Amino acid sequence: MTTGTTTPRAPAPTGPVTGGNALAGTRTLIRFVLRRDRVRLPVWVLALSLGTLATANSFRTLYDDPQERANAVRSMDSPAGLAMSGPRHYLDDYGFGSMLSHQMLGFTAVLVGLMSVLIVTRHTRAEEETGRAELVRSAVVGRHAHLAAALSAAVLANLALALLLALGLAGLGLEGVDPAGSLLYGLAHAAVGLVFAAVAAVTAQITAHARGASGTALAVVGVAYVLRAAGDSGENDALSWLSPIGWVQRSYPYVDDRWWPLLLCLVLAAALAATGFVLSTRRDVGAGLRPERLGPPTASAALTTPSGFALRLHRGMLAGFGAGLFLMGAMYGSILGDAEDMLKDIDQVQEALERIGGAGVAESFASMVMVVLAVVAAVYVVMAALRPRSEETAGRAEPLLATGLSRTRWAGGHLAVAMGGGTFVLLLAGLGFGVAGAASTGDGGLLPELVGAALAYAPALWVTIGVAVVLFGWFPRASAAAWAVPVYAFVVGYLGEILRFPDWMKNLSPFGHVPRLPAADLDLTPLLLLTLVAAGLVWLGLAGFRRRDLDTK
Repeated sequence: MTTGTTTPRAPAPTGPVTGGNALAGTRTLIRFVLRRDRVRLPVWVLALSLGTLATANSFRTLYDDPQERANAVRSMDSPAGLAMSGPRHYLDDYGFGSMLSHQMLGFTAVLVGLMSVLIVTRHTRAEEETGRAELVRSAVVGRHAHLAAALSAAVLANLALALLLALGLAGLGLEGVDPAGSLLYGLAHAAVGLVFAAVAAVTAQITAHARGASGTALAVVGVAYVLRAAGDSGENDALSWLSPIGWVQRSYPYVDDRWWPLLLCLVLAAALAATGFVLSTRRDVGAGLRPERLGPPTASAALTTPSGFALRLHRGMLAGFGAGLFLMGAMYGSILGDAEDMLKDIDQVQEALERIGGAGVAESFASMVMVVLAVVAAVYVVMAALRPRSEETAGRAEPLLATGLSRTRWAGGHLAVAMGGGTFVLLLAGLGFGVAGAASTGDGGLLPELVGAALAYAPALWVTIGVAVVLFGWFPRASAAAWAVPVYAFVVGYLGEILRFPDWMKNLSPFGHVPRLPAADLDLTPLLLLTLVAAGLVWLGLAGFRRRDLDTK
């Protein structure tokens, strides 16, 4: 079987490794990490910075009148509003700067945490799982060099983000957005990013698998956000002080400009990073601190089928996204009963809800939220649809395909799990949204409506999978471009309603053709067309995969 070209290996550092030089080769590995992520890291940093700048700039139009900002204060000053945004202290002087910190800092902190976790696990545990770390460490490389290089890359990415945010926000010329507050705002993102990078440095020592290390670290990010939300929504904010996200929010950029909460993040990050280095000395390369559980002596019948084997590989990620989307839906559903009071004084949001239509504000708001839930589900299906690519590049697909297993059946097993799993997480999101929404509004009829509204996005998820399969089949090196589908869907489907994007932009996204239930009436025609498009894309992608060589790195 022919294989593709291989990626360049990290050049071996020169110089002897002495017993006390555990960091030998770190500088070379840092350069190698930055070279490997020369596209990935700039995309992350630019997307986060440009998204923040666009949001801040939109405040000129959304809240140009002081009365509109006063209305926003009344809308946000409720337990549900504070849980979705941040501490009440921001509301005391709700200018453009405090509004940005209040509404955006906690949300973007989660995304920065995601970026930082993926950087560290990609260049530590994933390297060990594929065997590349052992190969590199057979040269003149110290035992701590890989972890030190990964953490250094995370530091550089977070500092670059902080610098772009500080310079960009200060240059917008918004009233109340001054250079000192902008610098604090940017460094707050870097500080919380370093904490979660250090969390990943610890979780990478616990499990022998990259997905387990990433999943555990991302669970910590989720817990931190929940603690922050619970503390900010209550009378006592003690829970918020248990979360690094709560710490950076209490630096109050553009309000009080406190710097000392960032020191708490740096101390915690340093302690966790040091813990990661210590734990790495107590395990073998490729192993984790948690011992592997012995499996049954014989495989189950399900593991002998492509779909069953794929489900075994996907089950951890599927369970994590399912639980996360259920909780996310429940969180949005808990404020559904207060939606009309929260949004009644924000003219731009009201106009967006009127364009969506519906019997009431709750139904229109629910249809906007449904886009967010569907986009998160799209993140799952992209990851699941690209799993065959990671299996291929890691060399695990070639031994399977050397047997009687056909390429179509092997890739089809992963795609079946991606499609079924995507529909399943949508069901859980709608169930969480419906149960909490029915409880907050007192309308039990919302439960089946919201579950059905969530499932209506399943064909759009299948089209997203189809795009990923086409890239995987015909342009495997460009497979990561599939991430453009959920990103674009969020921008035009959620922000586009508020910022009044033209209809042709929405029509470029498969999510733009889904009826906006429960506000709109059900129309099966676009859903059937999306299903046919998805089937065609999957067929085209599998045809390309059958015709090309395997690309084993």
